[in-house]
Amino acid sequence: MAILQIYDQLLQFPLFQGMSRDDLEIVAGHIRFGFVKIPAGKPVVKEGEPCSRLMLLTNGSVTVDTFADDRAYRVTERMSAPYMFQPEAAFGYHQRYTHEVVASTDTNLLTIDKEEIVRLLEDFLVFRLNFVNIYATQIQKLTRQSWRKCPQSLTERIIRFFAQHCIHPAGAKTFYILMTRLADEVNDSRLDVSRALNKLQDKGLLTLHRGRIEIPRMEQLLMSPL
Repeated sequence: MAILQIYDQLLQFPLFQGMSRDDLEIVAGHIRFGFVKIPAGKPVVKEGEPCSRLMLLTNGSVTVDTFADDRAYRVTERMSAPYMFQPEAAFGYHQRYTHEVVASTDTNLLTIDKEEIVRLLEDFLVFRLNFVNIYATQIQKLTRQSWRKCPQSLTERIIRFFAQHCIHPAGAKTFYILMTRLADEVNDSRLDVSRALNKLQDKGLLTLHRGRIEIPRMEQLLMSPL
């Protein structure tokens, strides 16, 4: 792939934004990149797989599945390029992917081995700051969750459950969860949860199926007046 093409692709991702043209030309010309094509329907990342490289989706779209620890429910999200697969999994205590990713269209990936990531962190201040900012933002969001105002109604508790179990709080989501389990998660009765969900369905905010809840636009659900 031509250096100019790599240069343009890198600019899509927050890790490389703010770097000078000269720095990006050095990166494109001296860092070893991998180029992977994955056809629709094939796995991209498996849950529990070691994260030995940074994977950047430059073209196409994927579905991302995240499972509860006991495998009793999961959420499926649709992500389109540009998308970066769990950069936080490259370092730290648990260096494994926690999501299952499958190509929903033909996809193109740009990959960077961990050794090359370390080189980038050592040699380029802006890249290092961008990496730290990604980590810091995730930590700040997590630490603020316990200080948010307590939901005042069952409907608010249900919506918060949905929001807290998403990677990105926008776009289409599918929750594969039984009504009884959702009732346990929000500490209410199955009947009351069913009634609350049906009211949200009447507003066009989600669609109920047996063992499955489709949310066409998560951001609309989060911003809807209750």
